[in-house]
Amino acid sequence: MAVYTEVSDEDLARFVAGYDIGDVLACKGIAEGVENSNFLLHTRAGYFILTLYEKRVDPADLPFFIDLMRHLADKGISCPTPVAARDGAMLGELAGRPAAIVSFLDGMWVRRPKRVHCAELGRALAELHLAGSDFSMRRANALSVEHWRGLLALSLDQADTVSPGLADLLAREVDHLEGAWPRDLPSGVIHADLFPDNVFFIGEELSGLIDFYFACTDALAYDVAICLNAWCFEPDLAFNVTNARALLDGYRSVRAFTDAEFESLPLLARGAALRFLLTRLHDWLRVPEGALVTPKDPVEYLKKLRFHQGVSSASDYGLVT
Repeated sequence: MAVYTEVSDEDLARFVAGYDIGDVLACKGIAEGVENSNFLLHTRAGYFILTLYEKRVDPADLPFFIDLMRHLADKGISCPTPVAARDGAMLGELAGRPAAIVSFLDGMWVRRPKRVHCAELGRALAELHLAGSDFSMRRANALSVEHWRGLLALSLDQADTVSPGLADLLAREVDHLEGAWPRDLPSGVIHADLFPDNVFFIGEELSGLIDFYFACTDALAYDVAICLNAWCFEPDLAFNVTNARALLDGYRSVRAFTDAEFESLPLLARGAALRFLLTRLHDWLRVPEGALVTPKDPVEYLKKLRFHQGVSSASDYGLVT
């Protein structure tokens, strides 16, 4: 989440008047994240999240995101539910951007995930995958292995300014992963961005999953690999195998891994590290002037990638057959 586009009080009032949620009492920008402009909206009906979809989001993808959240909520997944305007539309336009209002979820995200949080996350991720198994819409992953070479090309000439030798390392890694990437793993709806700040807890109980704007159709185990990267490294970037074991055991308590998924997990984790390294590198080098956003350091994911390059088996992540 972030704020790239400011909204005038007058435009906001006109937009909200199209909904049965009462007058605006307050609206505050949310600075975390890197993708869309997000606001905590307080009206006479309560609290909501207002999202303006920025240029990196393809408007053609918005029906997928909106319908997916409705589908998952109907299946019992605690996630934001789109609010319909009086005319039934789930999407509108505000400040020249596509915009939507979704329900507000109680809870807070944890800065230092513990074993219990990772176990809860693993179970919730598997439940999301099962709930999405009969979702009829599909969306290709625009940031999967087929796109990494093109993404790298956008930053290759400046990569060594971030870390010496980074350009060569990334080029070699893309070559390797393009040739080795598994193509026939079980697939379906994945969240694709389930970082701790997208998961809410009340105490030690998971209360909701948010920010579905990278959701797509891809290998289910790739979603797990993204979470290993996001949840199972300490602040000094040491790998926390206890958290990893809890996450993986929590997941397979709801949905079992296939043998192929088990064998592919180190490669998937390596690819997930590369994906976030590439997008963070791109954003680090191109923060829009005046944006209320904090770019995330790509070097964090360079160190994670190097860790995964040394992993030979899923058992190194704490997963045993």
